[in-house]
Amino acid sequence: MRVGVIGGGQLARMMIAPAVEMGIELSVLAEQEGMSAALAQAAVGDYRDAQTVLAFAKDVDVITFDHEHVPQDVLHALVDAGVAVHPGPDALRFAQDKLVMRRRLAELGAPQPDWAAVAEPSELQAFLDDHGGRAVVKTPRGGYDGKGVKVVSRPEDVADWFADFDGEALLVEELVDFRRELAQQVARRPSGGMVAYPVVETVQRGGVCAEVLAPAPDASEKLMEVAARLGKTIAEGLRVTGMLAVELFETVDDRILVNELAMRPHNSGHWTQDGAVTGQFEQHLRAVLDLPLGAPDVAAGAVVMVNILGGPQGEQLTDRFAAAMAAHPLAKIHTYGKEPRPGRKVGHVNVAADELDDAAYEARAAAAFFD
Repeated sequence: MRVGVIGGGQLARMMIAPAVEMGIELSVLAEQEGMSAALAQAAVGDYRDAQTVLAFAKDVDVITFDHEHVPQDVLHALVDAGVAVHPGPDALRFAQDKLVMRRRLAELGAPQPDWAAVAEPSELQAFLDDHGGRAVVKTPRGGYDGKGVKVVSRPEDVADWFADFDGEALLVEELVDFRRELAQQVARRPSGGMVAYPVVETVQRGGVCAEVLAPAPDASEKLMEVAARLGKTIAEGLRVTGMLAVELFETVDDRILVNELAMRPHNSGHWTQDGAVTGQFEQHLRAVLDLPLGAPDVAAGAVVMVNILGGPQGEQLTDRFAAAMAAHPLAKIHTYGKEPRPGRKVGHVNVAADELDDAAYEARAAAAFFD
């Protein structure tokens, strides 16, 4: 079995270990030399060039992705050439364009924030007038980790975006009064089998995920049931194959609303590597190869993931390993082969324990060694 991954980032890197364990040959098309997934790199090239991608795909059984940015014409060229692509272009377009996503979720009846497509400042002003004078504006394409997202109170706050998109619509959403953010992961096979992981709480700082608490603390059985059902409905309705992450708001009046989607392994699922019966990277490989899916159950009372953001300047993360490991033997440290840089995701720490407080303390304290 041969899997080709387009994109050489940390998500591709973290597919390597489960691929080795399952006897899967993993090849990576990286954007440049020296990326996170260099251990499995087979080629370096432009994922936007159809001929480059088709040449890479000749030697694999299925193509999957480290990111969702491969252009639709390249994806369709792969499909037309008879290559198995998971998730396919028809699913990925919902992750590539937030307006397309919002329209499809509305068709599925998924709960969402109030939203609108606005192509000119007057339309944005009308939405602001109807929603208390403040709203969230997003670029439909290309945003991630807080980029391409602004809280605004007047159209002038995004005048540059209106100019850049030159008549194309931006997405505006109500500023949701939420209690916390959640994430629901689902895996789906091409033949249709699905499993749902327990819903988790995600803690954001500066628009970037800082921590994940699994399962979500104080989540009622009803909440977990509703989140899992919603995730499966979206996976089926969008025909997603592989891992799907549905980012959610839990509102102050006890509703859940869909915020974002990711059709790949996701930061909100890194806890599964050491805290679930089947980690998300193994599950993704199983799913895209249409193998039976593994159990998604939590393997401990609680699991906490803490991202290592930035890292020690002027040092390698490995320089801090010995001290962190000695002080926190429960901690599992994962690094991405990246040079430390302020604000950059360079690794994460997982801790599984019987009690949430113990897992959180150990994970946070271990991650602090890499500040």
